[in-house]
Amino acid sequence: MQFNHYGGEAARLAADLVNLTAPPTPDELEPLLVARDISRPRLDAAEAAEIWLWSRRLARCFGPQDTARRCETVNALLADASSRPYISQHGGRAPHLHYSFPGAGPAAHIRAVTAAGLAYVVCFAAAERLGRCARVGCGLAYVDTSRNGRRAYCSVRCANNDAVARHREQRRSAGRAQPAGPG
Repeated sequence: MQFNHYGGEAARLAADLVNLTAPPTPDELEPLLVARDISRPRLDAAEAAEIWLWSRRLARCFGPQDTARRCETVNALLADASSRPYISQHGGRAPHLHYSFPGAGPAAHIRAVTAAGLAYVVCFAAAERLGRCARVGCGLAYVDTSRNGRRAYCSVRCANNDAVARHREQRRSAGRAQPAGPG
Protein backbone atom coordinates (compact mmCIF):
# COMPACT_ATOMS: atom_id res chain seq x y z
CA MET A 1 0.00 0.00 0.00
CA GLN A 2 1.41 3.37 -1.01
CA PHE A 3 0.62 6.44 1.07
CA ASN A 4 1.51 10.03 0.34
CA HIS A 5 3.62 11.93 2.87
CA TYR A 6 0.67 12.99 5.00
CA GLY A 7 -1.17 9.70 4.79
CA GLY A 8 1.94 7.68 5.53
CA GLU A 9 4.38 9.45 7.77
CA ALA A 10 1.76 11.61 9.46
CA ALA A 11 -0.48 8.63 10.27
CA ARG A 12 2.56 6.68 11.49
CA LEU A 13 3.50 9.67 13.64
CA ALA A 14 0.01 9.53 15.12
CA ALA A 15 0.58 5.84 15.98
CA ASP A 16 4.01 6.66 17.44
CA LEU A 17 2.48 9.34 19.66
CA VAL A 18 -0.31 6.99 20.77
CA ASN A 19 2.32 4.41 21.76
CA LEU A 20 4.02 6.78 24.21
CA THR A 21 3.52 5.41 27.71
CA ALA A 22 4.21 8.58 29.69
CA PRO A 23 4.30 12.31 29.04
CA PRO A 24 7.44 12.85 26.94
CA THR A 25 10.08 15.49 27.40
CA PRO A 26 11.01 17.65 24.40
CA ASP A 27 14.27 15.68 24.15
CA GLU A 28 12.33 12.40 23.96
CA LEU A 29 9.96 13.72 21.29
CA GLU A 30 12.56 15.26 19.01
CA PRO A 31 14.00 12.01 17.49
CA LEU A 32 10.48 10.71 16.91
CA LEU A 33 9.49 13.91 15.10
CA VAL A 34 12.70 13.94 13.06
CA ALA A 35 12.13 10.31 12.02
CA ARG A 36 8.65 11.25 10.73
CA ASP A 37 9.97 14.28 8.84
CA ILE A 38 8.40 17.02 10.97
CA SER A 39 10.00 20.27 9.83
CA ARG A 40 10.27 21.85 13.30
CA PRO A 41 10.93 18.96 15.67
CA ARG A 42 12.16 21.00 18.64
CA LEU A 43 9.38 21.60 21.19
CA ASP A 44 9.38 23.35 24.52
CA ALA A 45 7.96 21.72 27.66
CA ALA A 46 4.49 23.25 27.23
CA GLU A 47 4.30 22.05 23.60
CA ALA A 48 5.44 18.55 24.61
CA ALA A 49 2.68 18.47 27.24
CA GLU A 50 0.17 19.62 24.61
CA ILE A 51 1.27 16.81 22.26
CA TRP A 52 0.91 14.29 25.10
CA LEU A 53 -2.72 15.35 25.60
CA TRP A 54 -3.28 15.27 21.84
CA SER A 55 -1.84 11.73 21.69
CA ARG A 56 -4.47 10.52 24.16
CA ARG A 57 -7.14 11.79 21.75
CA LEU A 58 -5.41 10.20 18.75
CA ALA A 59 -5.55 6.87 20.59
CA ARG A 60 -9.32 6.69 20.11
CA CYS A 61 -8.79 6.28 16.34
CA PHE A 62 -6.88 3.00 16.55
CA GLY A 63 -8.20 -0.53 16.94
CA PRO A 64 -11.38 -2.31 15.99
CA GLN A 65 -14.42 -0.06 15.80
CA ASP A 66 -17.34 0.92 13.67
CA THR A 67 -16.28 3.03 10.65
CA ALA A 68 -18.89 5.70 11.45
CA ARG A 69 -17.49 6.04 14.98
CA ARG A 70 -13.91 6.26 13.68
CA CYS A 71 -14.94 8.93 11.15
CA GLU A 72 -16.66 10.90 13.92
CA THR A 73 -13.51 10.72 16.05
CA VAL A 74 -11.24 11.79 13.18
CA ASN A 75 -13.63 14.61 12.27
CA ALA A 76 -13.45 15.91 15.85
CA LEU A 77 -9.64 15.87 15.62
CA LEU A 78 -9.74 17.68 12.28
CA ALA A 79 -12.06 20.32 13.72
CA ASP A 80 -9.81 20.91 16.73
CA ALA A 81 -6.63 20.98 14.64
CA SER A 82 -8.17 22.79 11.72
CA SER A 83 -6.36 25.26 9.68
CA ARG A 84 -6.77 26.10 6.06
CA PRO A 85 -4.80 23.69 3.84
CA TYR A 86 -2.68 25.46 1.27
CA ILE A 87 -0.36 24.57 -1.59
CA SER A 88 3.35 25.20 -1.07
CA GLN A 89 6.39 25.00 -3.34
CA HIS A 90 9.07 25.79 -0.78
CA GLY A 91 12.64 24.74 -1.41
CA GLY A 92 12.05 24.26 -5.13
CA ARG A 93 9.90 21.19 -4.48
CA ALA A 94 6.87 20.23 -6.52
CA PRO A 95 3.58 21.73 -5.34
CA HIS A 96 2.27 19.94 -2.27
CA LEU A 97 -0.28 20.53 0.47
CA HIS A 98 0.44 21.87 3.91
CA TYR A 99 -2.17 21.40 6.60
CA SER A 100 -1.14 24.02 9.12
CA PHE A 101 -1.00 27.78 8.80
CA PRO A 102 2.31 29.34 7.82
CA GLY A 103 3.90 30.38 11.10
CA ALA A 104 1.85 27.95 13.19
CA GLY A 105 3.75 26.68 16.20
CA PRO A 106 5.23 23.18 16.18
CA ALA A 107 2.46 21.67 18.32
CA ALA A 108 -0.26 23.15 16.07
CA HIS A 109 1.58 21.76 13.05
CA ILE A 110 1.79 18.28 14.62
CA ARG A 111 -1.92 18.34 15.50
CA ALA A 112 -2.84 19.36 11.95
CA VAL A 113 -0.67 16.80 10.15
CA THR A 114 -1.60 13.87 12.40
CA ALA A 115 -5.33 14.60 12.06
CA ALA A 116 -4.92 14.95 8.28
CA GLY A 117 -2.86 11.74 8.12
CA LEU A 118 -5.53 9.74 9.94
CA ALA A 119 -8.23 11.23 7.70
CA TYR A 120 -6.18 10.27 4.64
CA VAL A 121 -5.90 6.65 5.77
CA VAL A 122 -9.63 6.41 6.60
CA CYS A 123 -10.68 7.94 3.26
CA PHE A 124 -8.13 6.58 0.81
CA ALA A 125 -6.99 3.28 2.29
CA ALA A 126 -9.43 1.79 4.82
CA ALA A 127 -10.47 2.72 8.34
CA GLU A 128 -9.44 -0.76 9.51
CA ARG A 129 -5.80 0.03 8.68
CA LEU A 130 -5.57 1.98 11.95
CA GLY A 131 -4.98 -1.08 14.09
CA ARG A 132 -3.94 -2.30 17.51
CA CYS A 133 -1.62 -5.25 18.04
CA ALA A 134 -3.52 -8.52 18.55
CA ARG A 135 -0.92 -10.05 20.89
CA VAL A 136 -2.28 -10.24 24.42
CA GLY A 137 -0.49 -7.71 26.58
CA CYS A 138 0.76 -5.53 23.70
CA GLY A 139 -1.96 -3.41 22.11
CA LEU A 140 0.42 -0.97 20.39
CA ALA A 141 -1.14 1.19 17.69
CA TYR A 142 0.02 0.80 14.07
CA VAL A 143 -0.87 1.84 10.54
CA ASP A 144 -1.32 -1.21 8.32
CA THR A 145 0.60 -0.54 5.12
CA SER A 146 0.50 -4.16 3.97
CA ARG A 147 -0.73 -4.92 0.48
CA ASN A 148 -3.80 -6.86 1.59
CA GLY A 149 -4.64 -4.80 4.68
CA ARG A 150 -4.84 -7.80 7.02
CA ARG A 151 -2.06 -7.00 9.45
CA ALA A 152 -2.91 -7.95 13.02
CA TYR A 153 0.34 -7.24 14.91
CA CYS A 154 2.48 -4.17 15.51
CA SER A 155 5.64 -6.03 14.51
CA VAL A 156 6.99 -9.32 13.22
CA ARG A 157 8.30 -9.97 16.72
CA CYS A 158 4.81 -9.76 18.26
CA ALA A 159 3.40 -11.97 15.48
CA ASN A 160 6.09 -14.59 16.11
CA ASN A 161 5.69 -14.44 19.91
CA ASP A 162 1.95 -14.89 19.56
CA ALA A 163 2.37 -17.82 17.17
CA VAL A 164 4.79 -19.52 19.58
CA ALA A 165 2.41 -18.96 22.50
CA ARG A 166 -0.51 -20.43 20.52
CA HIS A 167 1.62 -23.43 19.49
CA ARG A 168 2.69 -24.10 23.08
CA GLU A 169 -0.89 -23.84 24.30
CA GLN A 170 -2.04 -26.30 21.63
CA ARG A 171 0.66 -28.77 22.71
CA ARG A 172 -0.33 -28.39 26.37
CA SER A 173 -4.00 -28.87 25.50
CA ALA A 174 -3.21 -31.93 23.36
CA GLY A 175 -1.17 -33.42 26.22
CA ARG A 176 -4.07 -33.03 28.65
CA ALA A 177 -6.49 -34.61 26.17
CA GLN A 178 -4.40 -37.81 25.80
CA PRO A 179 -6.03 -40.84 27.45
CA ALA A 180 -4.02 -42.48 30.20
CA GLY A 181 -1.93 -45.43 29.01
CA PRO A 182 -1.89 -48.92 30.52
CA GLY A 183 -0.60 -48.79 33.87
